[in-house]
Amino acid sequence: MPLSSHRAPHRRLVVSTTLIAALAAGVVPATSAFAAPLSPAAATAPAVPAPDMDGVTAALDSAMANGAPGAMARFTGPDGVESRTVGVQDRTSGAPMDIHARFRIGSVSKTFSTVVLLQLVEEGRLELDAPVNRYLPGLLPDDRITVRHLLTHRSGLADYTDAMFADTVPGFEAVRNRVFSYQELVDLSLSEPRTTEPGVAYKYSNANFVVVGMLIEKLTGRPVSDAYEHRIFKPLKLRGTSYVHPDTRIKGLHVRGYLHPDAAGDPLVDSTEQTVSWAQSAGAVISSPADLNAFTSALMRGRLLSPAMLEEMTTVTPTDTTNTRFYGLGLRRYDLSCGTRVFGHTGTVQGFYTYAFSTRDGRRSLSAVANTSNHGAANTALGGTLEAAFCGKKPTVAPSSRAASSPATRDFSSLPAERDLPERH
Repeated sequence: MPLSSHRAPHRRLVVSTTLIAALAAGVVPATSAFAAPLSPAAATAPAVPAPDMDGVTAALDSAMANGAPGAMARFTGPDGVESRTVGVQDRTSGAPMDIHARFRIGSVSKTFSTVVLLQLVEEGRLELDAPVNRYLPGLLPDDRITVRHLLTHRSGLADYTDAMFADTVPGFEAVRNRVFSYQELVDLSLSEPRTTEPGVAYKYSNANFVVVGMLIEKLTGRPVSDAYEHRIFKPLKLRGTSYVHPDTRIKGLHVRGYLHPDAAGDPLVDSTEQTVSWAQSAGAVISSPADLNAFTSALMRGRLLSPAMLEEMTTVTPTDTTNTRFYGLGLRRYDLSCGTRVFGHTGTVQGFYTYAFSTRDGRRSLSAVANTSNHGAANTALGGTLEAAFCGKKPTVAPSSRAASSPATRDFSSLPAERDLPERH
């Protein structure tokens, strides 16, 4: 069916501070009982701009105009919760996008995996700057590759998905129902030349977080799904979040994902059902907008990690030359045009683009999803929700007085989205 222009621009404003506390907070896991107190500076912080929900809707509409059947966003802040939905979550039934629906979050999973691994660091079960081969003997061909290098994408391990999805739809169909072992995925990476010497440069690679999953399972003696459940999902009461592998289904109310073929004009491919075994601990988590808001807020508020470990996680280096985009330990930082810095992750998995970000104090968070992929313009458009939600309405400036654009003042939404998977459009 043709793309729907249906919009559900309902305004969900809840001013109950009790509700916000319930959304942003969680029961502290026994393994990491930390909560960061508000500093005096935070207690006297100036008022933050109200979210520009019309701007959020415009960004969602733009994602649709660039090929997404639907899109939605949910914002939490001091004044409550607001959400917007546009388009459809199922092209066959025509069901409108539903803010309560679940979806594949792709590489936002990397932040979940990082939290688990950093909790293990806190427990003394591994060291950030120790060689990976100390814990997984003989796995990697270079003893200089450390745990930190994996989490910061500075290991030099090649991203096997570049070759796997060189032809987008045939590549996806070849792995849609396949079940890989971690070792098979590592072998795919090691069959290609390394991209950099360990620690020298940032180079995004899904292989890094496959190895993170191996470390979690080796140190806990249990599947990575158990670690997510015990250490994050249950303590934070994330009832809409799960790690589903190798089952291909998304249970309950969910968004269907649509993959753009490489050839312009070819019909979209329904990519909802898949094992995501090609990603596993790098990208197989399923969640909802409310749960992603709760997770990023709780993380930034210090409810999952100690202050010292959260400081490690949020210590970042640039990922490009714009001076607006950075990477820490399994965590992106984006510097927006209004000076606000937000932490979280982007996610791409066949049929879905996701943004999940929070301010450093955890008081404001945004989650957004569009149900398409392999169409970078839709991804970039969806990123515009960040500027609108965190910076509010932009003042009107006369062209004659507009200052020259600089990295410090550049509108983040004007920058092409960072890629978590190969993109052909």
